[in-house]
Amino acid sequence: MKSFVRRAFGAASAVLVAGAVVGAPPAAAVDTPYDVLVFSKTAGFRHDSIAVGTQMIRDLGAANNFTVTATEDSAQFNATNLARFEAVVFLNTTGDVLNATQQTAFESYIRGGGGYVGVHSAADTEYDWPFYGELVGAYFSSHPAIQQATVRVENRAHPATAHLGSSWVRTDEWYNYRTNPRSTARVLATLDESTYSGGSMGGDHPHTWCKSVGGGRSFYTGSGHTQSSYSEAGFRSMVLGGLRYASGRAKADCRPETGYTALYNGSTTGWSQAGPGSFANSDATLRSSGGMGLYWYSAKEFRSYSLKADWRVDGDDNSGVFVGFPASSDPNSAMANGYEVQIDATDTPDRTTGSVYGFKAPDTAARDAALNPPGEWNTFELLVEGERLQVFLNGVKINDFTNADPVRSLASGHIGLQNHGTGDDVSFRNVRIKELGGTTPRTGPIRSAGGKCVDVSGNSSADGARIQLWSCHSGANQQWTVEGSTLRALGKCMDAAGTGDGSAVRLWTCNGSSAQNWTVGSNGSLVNASGKCLDANGGSSADGTALIVWSCHGGTNQRWTLP
Repeated sequence: MKSFVRRAFGAASAVLVAGAVVGAPPAAAVDTPYDVLVFSKTAGFRHDSIAVGTQMIRDLGAANNFTVTATEDSAQFNATNLARFEAVVFLNTTGDVLNATQQTAFESYIRGGGGYVGVHSAADTEYDWPFYGELVGAYFSSHPAIQQATVRVENRAHPATAHLGSSWVRTDEWYNYRTNPRSTARVLATLDESTYSGGSMGGDHPHTWCKSVGGGRSFYTGSGHTQSSYSEAGFRSMVLGGLRYASGRAKADCRPETGYTALYNGSTTGWSQAGPGSFANSDATLRSSGGMGLYWYSAKEFRSYSLKADWRVDGDDNSGVFVGFPASSDPNSAMANGYEVQIDATDTPDRTTGSVYGFKAPDTAARDAALNPPGEWNTFELLVEGERLQVFLNGVKINDFTNADPVRSLASGHIGLQNHGTGDDVSFRNVRIKELGGTTPRTGPIRSAGGKCVDVSGNSSADGARIQLWSCHSGANQQWTVEGSTLRALGKCMDAAGTGDGSAVRLWTCNGSSAQNWTVGSNGSLVNASGKCLDANGGSSADGTALIVWSCHGGTNQRWTLP
């Protein structure tokens, strides 16, 4: 796929979005033409919505640059014929609809890069074919009567669900499934069983999902029983997005996702604006304006984590996601002490989408193949493990960077979203994090909020050696190992000489005493077992400033970033 800034623009792929549940996004790029096979053979219950469903897909194709071939002839499932199509839709199929030879051909088609879209009773199909069970994601179990229910939209970056709000109230026949597909698929939407009668899957009831199977792509939705479904703008746009994903015309991260905690999904608690400009917060979406500033998560610093964020640009816009920087109200501190993963795709290679800005360019071929154009959502995963940063775009690894700068450290710090300037209109959704934990000792500099490093004076390892602030360098006297609740350098421990305000902090033989016990407190503080905080004396950031313990007050001279 070409770099997105060079693709043609038009309104064709946005025709149906304007009538969806939320406002239309900027017009997306026109898809290159593709072909879709709609298969609706039934060997069990037959839905009276098949005809209107087939017509809906024909209408979508006419408006969105794909052709449709509809069939109930299973003989169409042979290698030569399937090779004509970018995606195959199982539209309310039921029962055993393919023989063994046809199954083999279809499996080869999918594993070789083909696309699958399953609608409603596609999950009530081919129970004795293990590959199909893997492909659809979960088999039908039962359903209550047709009724209204609330769909909770979990992923609003996928092209099938980006047009929806966080909740979607509609009427359909709501399936229960034999298994939960969450461990093998990316769940896009779930059913809220408290809003209707007859749900049997409890608090986690997936309803729409996507996944990779071999080299192919699979999208499934449980909606689509009723004839009226196929005239609903929201449902029509969902099917269109599923088709675009399955056909390879839109990219999405469909890897399974569990264990993440939302940092932003509508609530801005814990976030602070540094510098000029701002972010508007509406429809669980942040939208930048002005700048150059940084919206950063000030409530906590992180170490060893997977950070995911969904983002969209309107055109040639500039922004980035920052990691590994110390607490500061100055956005320049994040640029000087942390790392930016760039969003703008129009700059030089080391400053384009997926680059570690100014340090390492992405794999541009992999990036271009994974990147959605302006007007469409993308998903970053920034995987930080120690001093290593891996960047994934829509599930594809595009960069792998290891920090070697003694002034910076990826191993611990805050995360932030840039508002670059007027005219750089960038939106973010669903910023979430999974802390990876682990008790392996970590070694590196301890940095102050002002960018200086915790230093053992004179590189001395003698008991009582003074601990101070100093300009960062790569010397051993600035390399601290976090081991349990101790901070160690030169083979000894950071030690508080007393418990009163102003007591000196020094190097001392490790002895397990409370004076050598440090924990991470709020807002980047380091709290001694005495209850006092590590403090740069007098609030100074000059080289040689002594470190002491002092009553905790949250000032910048008590904020630290560990390795």
